[in-house]
Amino acid sequence: MQFGVVFPHNEIGNDPKDIKAFAQGAESLGATHLLIYDHVLGADPDRPGGWRGVYNKDTAFHEPMTTLAYLAGVTDSIELVTNILILPQRQTVLVAKQAAQIALLSGDRLRLGVGTGWNKIEYEGLGVPFAARGKRQREQVELMRALWSEDSLSFDGEFHRVDAASINPRPNKPVPVWFGGSAPVVLKRTAELGDGWMPLEGPNERMQAAVAQLKQYRSDAGRSWDDFGIQAQVQWARGTPEKWLRARDTWTQLGASHLAIATHQADPTDCAGHLARLEEVLEVVRG
Repeated sequence: MQFGVVFPHNEIGNDPKDIKAFAQGAESLGATHLLIYDHVLGADPDRPGGWRGVYNKDTAFHEPMTTLAYLAGVTDSIELVTNILILPQRQTVLVAKQAAQIALLSGDRLRLGVGTGWNKIEYEGLGVPFAARGKRQREQVELMRALWSEDSLSFDGEFHRVDAASINPRPNKPVPVWFGGSAPVVLKRTAELGDGWMPLEGPNERMQAAVAQLKQYRSDAGRSWDDFGIQAQVQWARGTPEKWLRARDTWTQLGASHLAIATHQADPTDCAGHLARLEEVLEVVRG
């Protein structure tokens, strides 16, 4: 199992020195990967009808692709991971171009985690229909992979059309695409198209059933389970060494290949404090 870290999006602040120091500090502690969350718009909780989402306009999210492009230039080995990029609300060809550039700048250290999202306000603000986002995501992944590998292509899908064109430069190899989400239709799409899965829940019975379903869908699609990854997470907040070890062991039994440590959502702290939390959990789970 590889151990990584979740970028503390809402607590790291806006100073590029802190963003750089966190990524470099995580790398120096031996974290193998860094996950960054994605939301473009946050709703005003004082809007008519109120707002009960898990985040709002006061929650900071650093834009993933530009942030990872910056971190590609200030780190050497840590894998840079979107977890997850809300793909259907973005232009597919542009994401393929951005991902290719980050892969090149980082020496093939980009892993693209994608999801469909749930916030209609974001889709509305970005001018993209909320409906059929799952079907659009499936087609997006197919098109991006073609753009990453083909010198010239023609693509005529339900949502996209490319007429004898491609992107340049292209990555040295296709960017790994992992999927978030746990609804049955998402699990089927993940098994058929994905290089891995990114659940957000802890290793509970629901996740155990989801892994079993993924294996079945993967088998039905004629794809090997051996090269399929699972990206799990563990929280520093409200955790104990016993809880961290139990989560590690249970996720290991479920077949997780990666475990990222989230250091946010606890008492306020600074960059050094987040790194100290990371070090504390790493010392436990590595043992």
